[in-house]
Amino acid sequence: MTQVCADCTVRREALCGSLDDTELLDLHRLGRRRILERGETLNWAGDGDGVCANLLSGVLKVSACTADGREQIVGLCYPADFVGSPFVDTSHFTVSALTEAEVCVFPRGAFEGLLAVHGRMERLLLQRTFAALDDTRGRLLVLSRNTAEQKVAGFISNMAERARGTDCRARADGPATFDLPLTRGQIADVLGLTIETVSRQLTRLKAAGILALPGVRAVTVRDAAALRARAGMD
Repeated sequence: MTQVCADCTVRREALCGSLDDTELLDLHRLGRRRILERGETLNWAGDGDGVCANLLSGVLKVSACTADGREQIVGLCYPADFVGSPFVDTSHFTVSALTEAEVCVFPRGAFEGLLAVHGRMERLLLQRTFAALDDTRGRLLVLSRNTAEQKVAGFISNMAERARGTDCRARADGPATFDLPLTRGQIADVLGLTIETVSRQLTRLKAAGILALPGVRAVTVRDAAALRARAGMD
């Protein structure tokens, strides 16, 4: 197996992990690494010259502008996620960094040409796209049917799962502590709740001994099983 991108921490989980040597080498020739500062934008909605990318570290938000000018977060991207929309004339959503992030960026036109040459890579990307679509549909189902408690508990449980691969535990069997990439107001927008409701549910989870809230955004999951139960996942 080629050693191209051997230092990439998400290579096995990202699209690259399913590529053969030839495909990986061709993709590597297109890619360049880029650091995004918190708040920096990777793709703007309406931009006809957007990029595609693999997210290597950090968290990105995918957002749209509502009719009254407000930002609505419609998705989050985590390490190993593919970002961008090949084969579209313009980007439909704005993609920005919620935290400092590192991405491996591919010019969209060149990436489309590469997919035309490597049909298997195109199919693999399509599979990832359908999986992301299924995840979005599942989130919409949660928003339409779950209680406020289930929404908040499920959101925190998902964040903890995403943070599992990072150094978020003082010891291997200890509780996971991580920083939420979103403010409580942004969490409320994502979940279709008010800020007050999100704060109230977090306080209840803390009072129940399921969570600890050691900082403004820091969360410690003290009882993952109980959190999943509150989310209706078990």
